[in-house]
Amino acid sequence: MKRITPLLVALLLGLVFLLPAKEAAAASSSNVIKEAKKYIGTPYRWGGTTPKGFDCSGFVSYSFRKNGIILPHSAADMFKKGTSVSKSNLKPGDLVFFRTYSKGASHVAIYLGNNRVIHSASKGVRIDNLNSEYWKARYLGAKRI
Repeated sequence: MKRITPLLVALLLGLVFLLPAKEAAAASSSNVIKEAKKYIGTPYRWGGTTPKGFDCSGFVSYSFRKNGIILPHSAADMFKKGTSVSKSNLKPGDLVFFRTYSKGASHVAIYLGNNRVIHSASKGVRIDNLNSEYWKARYLGAKRI
């Protein structure tokens, strides 16, 4: 019994610390999305990293940074981060990547749920359907940060 008690205590403590981490991750995703939605209509600006104008990766990195998560300012470099997620297992807050003007990840968006993404493209920050002809044809993959 004396040997089992420390093991049981360690197991219970491990569970206590793991459960809030999942809740924190969910809260973080919803906060990132809430932050991102503040900038709908912000104009597109090549290399832009502020609410005066964003490019795709500048917008995504800004929205995450405001929630304490640092990401690089490049879709290709962001694609190297996180854990790969299949399209069928996307969750709000996941990063979604596309091939647009070059090979590899050249565009990034934040998944909102219900096949919608928020991103900065030529028409500025907006919400688009992931299954539109344009984005569906250019889909590369997704990552969970």
